[in-house]
Amino acid sequence: MTETPGEPGRAAQRRRTRKAIVAAAAGLLAQGRTPSVNEVAEAAEVSRRTVYMYFPTLEQLLIDAALLSVTRDTVDAALDALQDDDDVERRVETMARAVHRLFAETEQQGRTLLRLTVESGGSDRPPDQPVRGYRRVEWIERALAPLRGRLDAARFERLVSGLAMVIGWEALIVERDVRALSLDEAEEISVWAARALVRATLSEAGLTPDLAGRQTGR
Repeated sequence: MTETPGEPGRAAQRRRTRKAIVAAAAGLLAQGRTPSVNEVAEAAEVSRRTVYMYFPTLEQLLIDAALLSVTRDTVDAALDALQDDDDVERRVETMARAVHRLFAETEQQGRTLLRLTVESGGSDRPPDQPVRGYRRVEWIERALAPLRGRLDAARFERLVSGLAMVIGWEALIVERDVRALSLDEAEEISVWAARALVRATLSEAGLTPDLAGRQTGR
């Protein structure tokens, strides 16, 4: 399999392994079964130890797999519609809105997944291995695709990290629990923050709107 552009080989391999485990569990769930760790490991062609390295509990894996079935096409479809659009700010806004609405629909599952992630604590996974969120990162990277080669690697990765902070369940929970915002208000805040990060990065890198796609205010 080819590596993800701009991503170290080991990190790309870990991402593929995690995706294979989740996809195997989702496939078994789709058959109307509640699979065991052994069954998931066999279907993903990995060891039990590998499954536990990525998912300390079966419950955490099954929730992630169930969410995959719900989220598999929603955001990708939104980004597919912008395949030929180089306006990065518009691409990021479209992605942010799609992710927010999707995560709002699965808020309770997301809260459970966050709790399980926190409770798993110090597992034996490598320290540079993300605990979750790989689908979110892939969506962000797709939205930012026109900037590859225009931003240096450090700025690109920093922007991905910044957007991951303002888009997703964590942001939604802060907006709902800390700020008591409605879902619509929370969506607008996430979109505003995402656009601001894109604009700040472009300005810092000295990119003009024409180079990065036509940047327009909403």
